[in-house]
Amino acid sequence: MNETAAQLKQLLRERSVAALGTLHAGAPYVSMVPYAIAHDASGLLIHVSGLATHTRDMRADPRVSLLVVQEAGGESSALALARASIQGTALEVASDSPDLPRFRVAYLERFPDAAQLFGFADFSLFKIQPDSVRFVAGFAQAHTFSGESFARLLTG
Repeated sequence: MNETAAQLKQLLRERSVAALGTLHAGAPYVSMVPYAIAHDASGLLIHVSGLATHTRDMRADPRVSLLVVQEAGGESSALALARASIQGTALEVASDSPDLPRFRVAYLERFPDAAQLFGFADFSLFKIQPDSVRFVAGFAQAHTFSGESFARLLTG
């Protein structure tokens, strides 16, 4: 399992963009979001505008899914790309939350050019707290993790 954990950590650190699935008026809706990993491995952080459909969706129903996929290229089959599907809950980080400063630092370490967006009133930071993670490392290499074991993998 150590090799699997290393592969999953590498995928999440190498990639910086995920497909975000939300429920929009009861139907699936998918968009793209940059993400960072919280320093305490409690979840993935996204910084989004209140004007975006996915933000309104998360506020109405916090159940979400993130999909992170290995970069395609070369001779590899698209079906063999490593990918992580994260089912979780989108928790909006309140402006007076004691977690906000350290989550902001984690996000800006990955996306320093987003600093000015933290000054915009319509942007909010959300933590996607994983309930379960399905990691496919390649053909016939699928693994499922609970939210707790996922956090341990990221910190281990």
